[in-house]
Amino acid sequence: MKVVRTACRGCHGVCQVLVHMDGERVVKVTGDPESPTGRGYLCPKGAAAPDLLYHPDRVTYPMRRKGPRGSGDWERVSWDEALSEMAGRLADLKQDPGTEYFGMAQGTGRPYTNFTSRFAHAYGTPNFTGVAHLCYMPRWLASVHTLGQLPICDFYGFGGTTPRCIVIWGCNVTETGASDGMCGGTVERAIRQAEKVIIVDPRRVKPTRDADHWLQLRPGSDGALALAMINTIIGEGLWDREFVEGYTAGFEELAAHVEPFTPAWAAPITGLEESEIVEAARAYATCAPAAMLWGNAVDMSACNYQTARSLLILRAITGNIDRPGGDVLWVPPEGVRQRSLFMNLEVAGLQFLTKDKVGRAVDAGTYPLCAITHAPTFWRSIATGDPYRMRALWIVGSNPLLTQTHSDEIERALDALEFTVVSDFFLTPTAQRADLFLPAATWLEQDDVANLHKIWCVLARKSVARLGEVRDDRDVIIELAHRLGLEEAFPWPDLRSYFDWVLQETGMDFDEFCERGILTGEMRYHKYRESGFVTPTGKLELRSTILEAMGLEPLPVYREPPMSPVSTPDLAREYPLVLTTGAKIRGFFHSEGRQIERLRRRNPEPLVEIHPETAADLGIEDGGCVRIETPEGSVEMVARLTDGIRRDTVCAQHAWWFPEEPPPDHGRRRSSVNALFGDTEYDPDTGSEPLKCSLCRVRKAH
Repeated sequence: MKVVRTACRGCHGVCQVLVHMDGERVVKVTGDPESPTGRGYLCPKGAAAPDLLYHPDRVTYPMRRKGPRGSGDWERVSWDEALSEMAGRLADLKQDPGTEYFGMAQGTGRPYTNFTSRFAHAYGTPNFTGVAHLCYMPRWLASVHTLGQLPICDFYGFGGTTPRCIVIWGCNVTETGASDGMCGGTVERAIRQAEKVIIVDPRRVKPTRDADHWLQLRPGSDGALALAMINTIIGEGLWDREFVEGYTAGFEELAAHVEPFTPAWAAPITGLEESEIVEAARAYATCAPAAMLWGNAVDMSACNYQTARSLLILRAITGNIDRPGGDVLWVPPEGVRQRSLFMNLEVAGLQFLTKDKVGRAVDAGTYPLCAITHAPTFWRSIATGDPYRMRALWIVGSNPLLTQTHSDEIERALDALEFTVVSDFFLTPTAQRADLFLPAATWLEQDDVANLHKIWCVLARKSVARLGEVRDDRDVIIELAHRLGLEEAFPWPDLRSYFDWVLQETGMDFDEFCERGILTGEMRYHKYRESGFVTPTGKLELRSTILEAMGLEPLPVYREPPMSPVSTPDLAREYPLVLTTGAKIRGFFHSEGRQIERLRRRNPEPLVEIHPETAADLGIEDGGCVRIETPEGSVEMVARLTDGIRRDTVCAQHAWWFPEEPPPDHGRRRSSVNALFGDTEYDPDTGSEPLKCSLCRVRKAH
């Protein structure tokens, strides 16, 4: 028996872990009690990593489709055959009709994130897509435009204190694992130490039990609540004069702008009492230092970027930016080449993409603050040929038939493509429609210098196993790039050389780094006092000069969801319940994990949360089968009755499929909640979709 220290990547790659091995076989994974990032924390996804590694349905060698798409008729091929075919196809496309006829799609942030976009841009295609438009990117962009860097809660307390007040706004990390470079255990410890806890969520998430204020707002009205809190803090003189007057720009304009957005204005919009809004604003402004943990609820709306701006302004006017125990700007370790997209855009390879190619993206100019190709537009362009039809596609670590809207259109797009490659662990419903399948390495089979979200540190991930012919996605990208002559973007001969290059200025190679396990930055606070903020004015911009120059709203606004009791009252009479989706599930990571028995036991069926009083009116019982219906379609789920949700709201789990059912669809149509969403008004800035604030009705299924 031996134990290897490494870093988990069951979700967002925060927790350092101990991998217990019997010879060459992984036996179990446990949390590392000596880790400064997790202190022994491990969620069920990390613990189930050996089950994923050795799962009998996992594909461990490259395959080429033989029969029709979706027939399940495959033949085994070598890596050389697979990469030769990819290189030949892409070389031909580059000559005629052009590089934009190739597209790339990726899933959530994983080790491949730096390389997928870099490869697409180096090849010359602007058509790179994913889910960033409704996950993290809007908050990050708003932060960059407002103060130059994404602020993160100082829950580690490097400055000698942790937050006295914690606001958790639309985030459920204590239940689901990790977010923003911190694990659920870190957040729970900070909550126990805090004097005030404010929860903004229509659901009773775990931290609500410790809350002094639970603002159970109507989904999608977050922006109205944030503006009303700004109004209260400024109107009652609770703002931090030293910080605002010395280090921000646009306060007078902001104060005049928010005058109409009173708590009385916001109360009927949010469904909260006016007094609730006022008391929460006062608590946040007067209990310093305060930190705000935000989540996907901010992103998945038609007002995501502007809401993110409002929440950044709340942090700023209370003086909680870059102070001990507040929302801080992490300092990365010295000597490590920065490979996090959130700190260094060059790693995405944007320097290789010419302006004329950007202008030929299928969504060119539609959503000015969407940093990727807008996903619904991307898929529609393939399905319809408008403005043109891409001919080849590489999907890395993504299952868009389950994780994105317009799934029928995505299916038509996949069928219309001439050549599709999928890199994954299993033959998912999406992979079943590929021409080539490339077997990806799990995190137990990867080496890495891991720091996408953490910033203040980098963790060593060391490969402890290797099944069959699986390969790290980045290793595949490097070899394919070399076959296509893209050495300028990928100058490293192999992945290990890349890691040594990242660590070069530390004086360590990758093996020495693995012995250390972690490198940390030396945190410094109040950095703006010496260097200001990285904005055109050098100050934190309450009124954004960047947005003004782009012709966008320079001060935050509120937009009502396009389908809601307020904006579509006639439709609301037919579909009277607010539908919110996308809440993370503890045992699963989006569409992953449903074939892992120990995880599936925790949540065997797709669930929809309904308030008992609402269920009683509808004749629905706990555990009963129900149909959720919208104007776009209907899905079947199992009712879970809970008084921890608003009476007018239901929360439906997302990304459901049934690996145990026959291919190619594996029962995906029955309970895939994204089938309930169709064409709508997207966020005009980012193109985000209102997945947490639509309308539906629910009835007994049988």
